[in-house]
Amino acid sequence: MKRPPRLDPEPATRRKRALSGEELALWETVARQIKPLRKRARVVKAQPDAKPDQDAAPPAVAAKAKPVRPTQAAAKVAAPPPAPAPPPLVALGRRERSHLARGRKDIEARLDLHGMTQTRAHRALLNFLERASADGLTFVLVITGKGRVSETNPERGVLRRQVPHWLGLAEFRSLVIGFEQAHIGHGGEGALYVRVRRAR
Repeated sequence: MKRPPRLDPEPATRRKRALSGEELALWETVARQIKPLRKRARVVKAQPDAKPDQDAAPPAVAAKAKPVRPTQAAAKVAAPPPAPAPPPLVALGRRERSHLARGRKDIEARLDLHGMTQTRAHRALLNFLERASADGLTFVLVITGKGRVSETNPERGVLRRQVPHWLGLAEFRSLVIGFEQAHIGHGGEGALYVRVRRAR
């Protein structure tokens, strides 16, 4: 009868080999360059059926976001819309002029610009029409004088030419609906019937 083969005892554990100088230097170089990994925060999903615990600490408030600087376009304040241009002047009708000439329509106020400088006459005319508009007047008479241009007095007749020009400016169109040369009984070429726009 043969004997069972004899099992050799477990081989002795291997002995660790010491690192050489070059291997040790290489390891230290690599170990210096390694950075530890950051741990990711674990996300805990809330269970839909679970009731919130009243004693539990409130969830952490999210970090405040940096304030966003408004763009230059948004920072600009919207400019108010421009004021609407005053309506154009409308000539007085023949019927209105005829009624004024015959006294069927009253001339409610008069302004005589005789002898005034252009600056003073412009200011006086603007103030006069502003008051007339505020008072709700309809027809006024503006006397410019006919004037005669001569070598010794070249300024005469300036207001006769300037007043119709002024009445066409925007500052006056908001106060005046229209104007027409007056009848000879009210001054003819040296005066104007002016229809006043009533203040709203």
